[in-house]
Amino acid sequence: MTAGARHAVVTGSSSGIGRAIAQALLDAGWHVSGLDVAQACVVHPGFTAVPVDLSQGADIERAAQALPPVDALVHAAGVLRVGPLGQLDHAGGELMWRLHVDAATRLADAIVPGMAARGQGRVVFIGSRVAQGMPGRGQYAATKAALVALARSWAAEVAAQGVTVNVISPAATATSMLQDPARAGSAPRLPPIGRLIEPAEIAALVGYLLSPQAAAITGQDIAICGGSSLPR
Repeated sequence: MTAGARHAVVTGSSSGIGRAIAQALLDAGWHVSGLDVAQACVVHPGFTAVPVDLSQGADIERAAQALPPVDALVHAAGVLRVGPLGQLDHAGGELMWRLHVDAATRLADAIVPGMAARGQGRVVFIGSRVAQGMPGRGQYAATKAALVALARSWAAEVAAQGVTVNVISPAATATSMLQDPARAGSAPRLPPIGRLIEPAEIAALVGYLLSPQAAAITGQDIAICGGSSLPR
């Protein structure tokens, strides 16, 4: 790692939102450790690929212990499984809980106390507008809603130590998740702006929340929804 470079841990860095975040941070001079089970596709001297199955607690703990001091944690890894009551995907629901919530919990537990001890740090969880509830996506919504509860609770714990914890909740975003066969029959809802959210737009907000200028923003769930949350 380059001396003096800020160090961010980004999960799900091999595709979609996570990849866009990792690339934006690298472009801004950060060193990035990308945690992902998929093969790394980011090529940059400041990027270190950390192979890890984020659905497995022991794998997360092993990876976290090997990390150098972390200035920012961005949890962007995720999957989507859909189904109405009576047809719930129980295995998929368990996977979403492990990947979205348990992974965030284990990573924060391993990393955030060190941030607090050093008097500074940033945590951002990538949530979803669906956390407010949507037919056919109850299990997914529950995991994303849990991230908001975790963020608000932990933000209150570490605010006085200079650490912020926030959630960014996008509406339907232009990633490969939209083509996932596991979501067949559950088409994304196009935001009122008439297009999908771009991963780079989410990455830009992450960059701001990780900056010194965002030191007073903590415990918030910030929507990037293209107008989806507006009354109609």
